[in-house]
Formats: sequence, structure tokens, C-alpha cells
Amino acid sequence: MVFADAYDVVKNFTCPVVVSNRMWDGTVSCAIAAFVVLNDDGWFATAAHNLGPWFAWQQHQEHIARHQEQGGTPNPKWITNHSFWWGRDGLNLAEVHLRNESDLALGRLEPFEPGIVSQYPVVKEPVSLRPGTSLCRLGFPFHALTAAWDDQTEQFQLPVGALPAPLFPIEGIFTREVRVEGSPRPCFIETSSPGLRGQSGGPVFDPQGRLWGIQSRTRHLDLGFSPQLEAAGEQVTEHQFLNVGLAVHPAELLDLANHKHITVMVG
Repeated sequence: MVFADAYDVVKNFTCPVVVSNRMWDGTVSCAIAAFVVLNDDGWFATAAHNLGPWFAWQQHQEHIARHQEQGGTPNPKWITNHSFWWGRDGLNLAEVHLRNESDLALGRLEPFEPGIVSQYPVVKEPVSLRPGTSLCRLGFPFHALTAAWDDQTEQFQLPVGALPAPLFPIEGIFTREVRVEGSPRPCFIETSSPGLRGQSGGPVFDPQGRLWGIQSRTRHLDLGFSPQLEAAGEQVTEHQFLNVGLAVHPAELLDLANHKHITVMVG
């Protein structure tokens, strides 16, 4: 019951984003991640790397235009068509602000009407983070999506029944704050459990439902144990790792939000 009540709160502002890409060679890729709606103006937080395909698509349009003018050999993995699906039909990315060193993106969706989300997060006050605190992360792992490209509508199509995506929580504890090279302050919080694919950009929260961070990535810490195992009649060295999660530090989220005059609740 530690996170049951918090889950009921956090699920209200945790949404899936489906990222679809069509390549020059006609292959289609599709992935699911998460984002957290911050306020009734349509602002949200997610991991900056979730927007990577969008920036790549923009860059590839320049390459494609140059190829069409000058010829040459095209790259089969140029992205020719790209799509975000922000939890419901009709929502588009209107603007975005990045802080790449902490893998944070704050974006705004439109048209966004109050009531689409019934509850918004309260961000944990950064000065009172205590190691050992129980935390939980939420997102959409273990839900594989396959998209197809419809030449007639020139749109991506998901198979019937692919959505809605089921939420999946996983718990751990807050272990420590993590800096990156060149940063005078922590950019991430670390948790004793890993983030899972499909949880990137989703919330890390405490039993009260307060937002502690935005899931970024998983790190593999070498435990220094290398036992010898026998496999197929051969001795194999098995390296041991502890998988921990990194989430955007709440101070990073609040700092960028304040800098861009984005309203966020703190508590």
C-alpha cells in the first residue's frame, strides 16, 4: 500500500507519447515513452532524448533536399516522415525548451483545454531530499508498438488495440544526487532500481505523490564481481552490475520552469 494512493494521483498527469518514424528505405520504427503534464496551459516535462527523432527528422530534411538537387547516394536511414502522438489525437508540440546536460525538455502542447488532465503535479522542494526515501517511477514499459505507413492518407497507423498503453510502476529508494562534468550542482537523482524502456520522461515520485524527478536513463554500476561460469563446455567470465536509475533533479526542472515563466506547484 506504500504507493497505491500516490499512484492514483500520479497516473492523472502521466501520459504516453508515441514516436513514429519512416525511413528513406521505407522501414518504419515506433516507440513509446512518457511525459508529465505540469499545468493547464499545456506545459509538460519529459526527457530531452525523447525529442531526438524530431530534431533528426528536421536535419534529414536538409539532406534530402540537397540530394534531390544535387543527386548522389541517399542514406537509407534518413527520416522522411515523423510523428508524435501526445496521449490523444489533435495535440501538437507548439514550443519546447531543452536543457541537454540534464536531459530535460519542457514543452507546450496545443490546442490544450483545461480538463484534459484532472490533476497536476506538486514538485518536491529540492532542499529537503533525504537519501533512503522510498520512490516509485511510472511509465509504459513492456508494451511493444508496431506502426505502418499508409500511402493513401500519408499517415502512420497503429494496429487496433495498441492503445491505451498500460501503466507500470517500479519502486526503489533515493540513493544520492549525481553531478555531470562541468556542472556546479546536481543534475540528477539516483534510485536503487533501474528505469525501464517506456518510462523515459515519466515521473519519479514519493508516497505522497510529489514529483521528485523525470526519468532519464539507467546506469550500470560495476560491482567488481567476475565469477567464472561454464557455458557450452567453456569457462566464461560473468561481470556483475547494479542497475540504477537516473532522473532529472527537481531543482533542474524548477530552474528551467522559472527561467521560462512556466507555472509549477512546489511542496
